[in-house]
Amino acid sequence: MRFQNAALGAAGLAAFLALGEAVPRLGLVKEEYFPPTSRIAGAFADELSDGAFWTALGDTLTGWALGLAIAVSAGIVIGVIISVVPYLREATASTIEFLRPIPSVALIPLAVLLYGSELRSVLLLVVYASFWQVLIQTLYGVQDVDPVAQETARSYGLGTWARIRHVLWPTALPYVMTGVRLAAAVALILAITGELVIGAPGLGARIAVAQNSQAVPEMYALIVVTGLLGLLINVGARTVERRALAWHQSVRGEVAV
Repeated sequence: MRFQNAALGAAGLAAFLALGEAVPRLGLVKEEYFPPTSRIAGAFADELSDGAFWTALGDTLTGWALGLAIAVSAGIVIGVIISVVPYLREATASTIEFLRPIPSVALIPLAVLLYGSELRSVLLLVVYASFWQVLIQTLYGVQDVDPVAQETARSYGLGTWARIRHVLWPTALPYVMTGVRLAAAVALILAITGELVIGAPGLGARIAVAQNSQAVPEMYALIVVTGLLGLLINVGARTVERRALAWHQSVRGEVAV
């Protein structure tokens, strides 16, 4: 089954690349706006041999990793505190529902005013967007804890931190891992968006330079790189999730299938 899925995925990718080569060659779109796949591949190879590209890639991954780490840590800690402190969930519900829908890109003017085109501007956007993914999933996970299990833990004399470790955390962990996986993808999107709009160092800024200089094949090659990054991040997040939840029924059932 896995081999069949891999073969079908490779066939779909090959068909997509062939379509990308044929469409401009047949004159359906202008090559100066959408170059053939072969030209994009050549530009991609040139980018790989350019030291500035690897520097930009490192800047993007730095902003992504730092922002994601801050968002995940803050989301888990704050989510657990809100859930276990009496009445704090109700007191913060309206504030969370007000702040959560605000698009992170709407904070770009604020980020520029505070930090200019520095890394901290990108971090502000990444942390804000990713934080809500983890926080909401943590709140849902803690809410799903069985009250009977909590009362049983209390009857055995387990303290607050012991109940969090042995009762609350195993129940909330599947939700938390889902939030982390979603946050990883969102963090990459906001890191590149911030670089593209603000001009902070990274792949986004390099894409903007290629666009402004009419280096269209190079621009598409960089876009392909961002897509590959997103794919690798998603696969990596899924791998970590499976290992962290190897004991959970959802993962054991998935492995069995």
